[in-house]
Amino acid sequence: MNNQTLILIQCQDAVGLVASVAHVIAKHHLNIVTMREFVDEENRKFFVRVVCSGVPAATPLLQRDLEDNLPAHAQVSINPAREKKLVILVTKEHHCLADILVRHFFKTLNASVKAVVGNYEVLKEFTEKFNIPYHYISHENKSKEAFEQELAETIAPYQPDYIVLAKFMRILSPTFVARFEGKLINIHHSFLPAFIGANPYRQAYKRGVKIIGATAHYVTNDLDEGPIIVQRTKSINHSYDVPNLVTAGKEIEKAVLSQAIHLLTEDRVMLQGNKTIVFE
Repeated sequence: MNNQTLILIQCQDAVGLVASVAHVIAKHHLNIVTMREFVDEENRKFFVRVVCSGVPAATPLLQRDLEDNLPAHAQVSINPAREKKLVILVTKEHHCLADILVRHFFKTLNASVKAVVGNYEVLKEFTEKFNIPYHYISHENKSKEAFEQELAETIAPYQPDYIVLAKFMRILSPTFVARFEGKLINIHHSFLPAFIGANPYRQAYKRGVKIIGATAHYVTNDLDEGPIIVQRTKSINHSYDVPNLVTAGKEIEKAVLSQAIHLLTEDRVMLQGNKTIVFE
């Protein structure tokens, strides 16, 4: 990727945008390798992700030329940071964290895990095996505001591109979500909103569900209803007891969260209101 240029654009739609973008890129002696575009016709928004071979002689000049040939207020990003920085939030469940840290260790994550923060110490020893800092911040005997202030002050110095809630079982306040807007990523099982609260797998088992799955999404003030990045399902049958359901669910959660991180770290996800445009 060192001799390639990545360009991300979103703007109001107009006639001839693909031609205009291609013309500017050619003017700067770059060759388009892939160009994926999408038009949200309802909102008249244009989105494009372009990978070019070669690097521009002057990135600011390429940026200005693109903006001059696009509708007003266009958002243009050229060569965003290659390796994204992650902070992982956890409670007690290890499966999602373990998958992320193993990928981090073998350098297949396309990101660097800068720290893990947990409201229990259960996963501290495991995290430190990977030489990654673990910050324990208890939520007990504290107000929600005090707990989240400690959380935010611990996270902020790492300047993460994304904060991944790897089964972090605390509801975040609008104030915290606003502070890290567009950076918070969560994973939840697919039984919501049908089976709310404790023991969703037992509830599902009693109902005889035939499909389980998971959703990775941005965190917003609407609990578990933020813009969806990845969803995956698995068909099951009557032979699955509760432990089997839990195991299958955890495997899907790991896979979905991993895929979401991959898409985000390769700059393949763009936000449009409460929806995402995902260039897979």
